Amino acid sequence: MKILILCTGNSCRSQMAHGFLQFFDKNISVYSAGTEASGKLNRTAVKVMKEAGIDISNHTSDSVEKYLNQEWDFVITVCGGANEACPVFSGKVKNRIHIGFDDPSFAKGSEEFIISEYYRVRDEIKNDFYKLYIEKIKPQLFTKNN
Repeated sequence: MKILILCTGNSCRSQMAHGFLQFFDKNISVYSAGTEASGKLNRTAVKVMKEAGIDISNHTSDSVEKYLNQEWDFVITVCGGANEACPVFSGKVKNRIHIGFDDPSFAKGSEEFIISEYYRVRDEIKNDFYKLYIEKIKPQLFTKNN
């Protein structure tokens, strides 16, 4: 099973979702990319994921162009910008899903408020992607293997 998670910058939300989904099931191939990839990871996203027991520090921020000709079981957008700018894949996409999250890198205010936004979004991503995994991905894995 191959899953691609798209965001605009591929530095924060898509990276967190990628980390969680790979953590839920090591047997699926998870990739993430950006419609306007930043080329670097958001340091605070790496920090809050590490606190959740998941190391995403070795992930790379890649352009969606790298993946357009491939076949995907799922393409999941995690921000409105990526959903609206989601390119047409010349490969085959079996399931296209949008699950939107706020961008914590846009949070303004005290350091405490900003980090709390990263925790909030991280936890929303974890919960929503676990639900997606249990309800949609895992049943397809079971079907494929039988």
